This record gives sequence, C-alpha cells and structure tokens, in this order.
Amino acid sequence: MTHNIYVSMSGPDRIGLVAAVSASLFDRGGNLRDTSFAVLGAGFEFFCVVELPDEVSQNDVESELKSLDLMAGISLSISTYQDLADQGETSPVTHWIEVIGNDRPGLVALISEVFGEFDANLVRMSSGREQSGNIGALGVRYVTRFEVSIPSKRTGACLAAVDNTAGQLQLICNWGSVRR
Repeated sequence: MTHNIYVSMSGPDRIGLVAAVSASLFDRGGNLRDTSFAVLGAGFEFFCVVELPDEVSQNDVESELKSLDLMAGISLSISTYQDLADQGETSPVTHWIEVIGNDRPGLVALISEVFGEFDANLVRMSSGREQSGNIGALGVRYVTRFEVSIPSKRTGACLAAVDNTAGQLQLICNWGSVRR
C-alpha cells in the first residue's frame, strides 16, 4: 500500500536542488505526482505531492531532505496529503491560454472572473516578464499562462470572453485545446 505527503519548500535558488530532492524521494520509493517549481526573483518555491510506500514515514522523508547539503537555509514543510475524489469534468485540463503584452494591473483578477462566469476551473497559472524583441518597453513583455478545464458546452463562449477581456486591455490572447 501507499500514502501521500505534501512537500513544500522555499528559499534562495540553487542549481541542482530539484535534482537532489527528487533523487532523494525516488531513493525512498517515492513517486512525484503533481509538482510545481518556480524561481521567484532570487528565490524559489517548490511543492509536490509524493506517493510513498507505507513503510516510509513523513518523518523519514523530512530527515532525509534536511540532511541534503543544498537544503541549508531552505524552509521545508511536509504534511499528510489526502487524495481528493475525482472532480469529474472539472479535473483535467482542456485548454491552455496565454495573455501577452505590457503588464496590466488586475489582469489575473479579470481573467479569473471570466473563468468563474463560465464554470471553468483554473488548474495552473504562471505569469512573469519575458524578453521580447517587439512588445513593451525595452523589449520586455508580460506573459500570463493559464491551464483550465472548461465545460464542453461553455467552451466557445468562455474563450471568446477571455479574448475580449484581453483585447480590452490591449493584450494578445492565444489559446489551444489539450487532447485527452
């Protein structure tokens, strides 16, 4: 049998940290499930759900991770994770959406409201500045990426509303469907 834990860590970014942590978890029989890593300024945030054999405890994993050289000064939190029941149609990602242009305060709030109006579930989101040759001051553009689950009967209207909202903010909107 297996059980799941939730591992969360943050601190100064270090090359090789994800490799060391994932190898340590693998060596304990762990299987990374949902995982996210992001560099935020000079720091990072990493969190994941790990499926472990029942004989490997949460305390075993915490001790092992804390012993890694790269973990000095890193904030680590480990807790029990209870799998949620299948969410049905709102669980899988059906579409990706990118909104691109100059940074616009309120962008995430406005687009998220559109998703709510169409019963779309926001599964993942990332945003940040990227180098570009032709958009924004000094060749910098702001890109927000969404992965969403949109109910099939509301897909066209939802995507049109997102595109319209982006257009009102003078931003470019690209999207595509994800094969299931």
